[in-house]
Amino acid sequence: MNLVLIPRRDPGDPVCRSDFILGEHSARHLRRVLRLCLQAWELPFLAEAAELALTELIANVVRHVPGRRGQTLIYQLSHDEGVRVEVADGSPVVPVAVKGDLMDDGGRGLILVNAVTDDWGIEKRWDGSGKTVWFECLTPPERGGSRFRRVRRPPRP
Repeated sequence: MNLVLIPRRDPGDPVCRSDFILGEHSARHLRRVLRLCLQAWELPFLAEAAELALTELIANVVRHVPGRRGQTLIYQLSHDEGVRVEVADGSPVVPVAVKGDLMDDGGRGLILVNAVTDDWGIEKRWDGSGKTVWFECLTPPERGGSRFRRVRRPPRP
């Protein structure tokens, strides 16, 4: 089971919150919103990784959640340390990173999220009514980010 519980840093109120049925064009629209947020926060260098990870999480909801209802939250981390993105849905099924055949159509989304983000995790709701999959992309130390938050956990199984 790939349940990861990480003590949550309180990112405060989300800068962007969307709550709607996700469809084939949702990822494109949410990437645009994320990119605008990152530009406003002077963090455009995080856009490529954050947009790819967001696309994968939205694709999981579209593909695997009955009704495709989801909620996306975008936070700016304190002290310009980066961005946190959360995608919540009402399905209790936890996504699993699958290392399958290279010709498979799917199963590599969480592997990509792990590869391009600084941290990510899955938090199940206490009542079993859904989950939140989140990731963080952090400002590198050479751009003013904390060198202490760059410690990366080993890859998840």
